[in-house]
Amino acid sequence: MKERIKVILVDDHAVVRAGFRMLLSTEETIEVIAEAERGEAACQLYLDKQPDVMVLDLSMPGIGGLESIRRICNRDSKAKILVFSVHDEWVYVERAMNAGAKGYITKHAHPDILIAAIQKIAEGGDYIEPSLISDSPALSSAYRETGETDYKSIIESLSAREFDVFLLLAKGLTSHKIADELCLGYKTVANYGTQIRNKLKVSSTAELAHIAIGLGVMKN
Repeated sequence: MKERIKVILVDDHAVVRAGFRMLLSTEETIEVIAEAERGEAACQLYLDKQPDVMVLDLSMPGIGGLESIRRICNRDSKAKILVFSVHDEWVYVERAMNAGAKGYITKHAHPDILIAAIQKIAEGGDYIEPSLISDSPALSSAYRETGETDYKSIIESLSAREFDVFLLLAKGLTSHKIADELCLGYKTVANYGTQIRNKLKVSSTAELAHIAIGLGVMKN
């Protein structure tokens, strides 16, 4: 019998992980060998368990998904990571793949897609959910020509944590709420916010939201 694909599940919601595990248990070719709820634990588990594929969410407290991908791939260039996220905007796909992920699917996808993606990546291939490919890239015409401020390039240059803070600010969260959400200090979040506004040359949350919507990072 062919050796089963060893998988680690990483998501900060225990109920979601339980659902993943139950789904994957129906597939004879896949075995879930460990779980983690934060990026820091995922990085250590990867080194300890050496999975064939890691299935990882992006939105988690602590270092977050994107930074987790970077750290793991810096330690092992052959790491096979599949992002399984609620976010279906192309910018997330682009950033995840640039960080080193081998695949990206959404939590809205049919269960068979998760299994197919794991199998494809385990075999050495890449996998992006077909519906995401058909929708990309989705910059609005208002931001294809941005004049003096190239918002797309600036957003792409943000660190993983700056990007997380940018999105939460654009959604209207206060620095205190963002600090709680990301498990960061209030002053750290406030500093990130100042840096982001300076880079984008804006001063208000409304302007951040306008940029995020225009670039397809956030839905209106």
